[in-house]
Amino acid sequence: MSASGPLFEEVPVSRVSEAEVLSARGVELSYGSTVAVRGARISVGRGEVVAVTGQSGSGKSSLLYCLAGVLPVGRGVVRFEGRSLGEFEDAELSALRRDRFGFVFQYGELLPELTIEENTALPLRLAGQRKAWAHAAAGEVLGRLGLGDLKQRRPSQVSGGQSQRVAVARALVHRPAVVFADEPTGSLDSVNAAAVLEEFLTLARSQGTAVVLVTHDPAVAARADSQYTMTDGVLGAQMPV
Repeated sequence: MSASGPLFEEVPVSRVSEAEVLSARGVELSYGSTVAVRGARISVGRGEVVAVTGQSGSGKSSLLYCLAGVLPVGRGVVRFEGRSLGEFEDAELSALRRDRFGFVFQYGELLPELTIEENTALPLRLAGQRKAWAHAAAGEVLGRLGLGDLKQRRPSQVSGGQSQRVAVARALVHRPAVVFADEPTGSLDSVNAAAVLEEFLTLARSQGTAVVLVTHDPAVAARADSQYTMTDGVLGAQMPV
């Protein structure tokens, strides 16, 4: 990410490509003798929001971590921008997750010793950006999520809904190609969940970031562009929403 030019440029609809950015073909993952993912096949385009639904224990999170390169697949292939994740060296894969991917988890996972601004700026700082520029970028995305006046507070000083908005800001501040979201609103009440989801998806789509969203909530899945349902490790066919 360059430190020159506007911090956040809106991506016009005409520039949001449908080209495949992430895919899985025949992906399988086992924990010992237990098969968690069986022959999964999925395709995600740039700027597309894809939901993976299913009951707890169906393998949704395991698939998500395979797609993000956190868990190595037993069989099959996961490709990012046409290249198999299996071809990446460890350091290269770590850099990919740091620079090109973003993550939102159910409970936010903010660092308690850092301020809201510092938490948000963390991906940019880890990528080597200057502190002043990283904090300016963090301030801009926090402002877009209605958190501009909370920058100097710590996670313990904000509400659950605000913490999750900060997690969204952190996942998007470096303009990743893909954000992986694991039950991102599962810890929130329905009002906060709807607000956070709306802000998350609006901001992601505005900058052309693809989103892979794992959820058991049909209302959350309904906000996606397409949906897959997972049952006992088997991923069903893609369905438009």
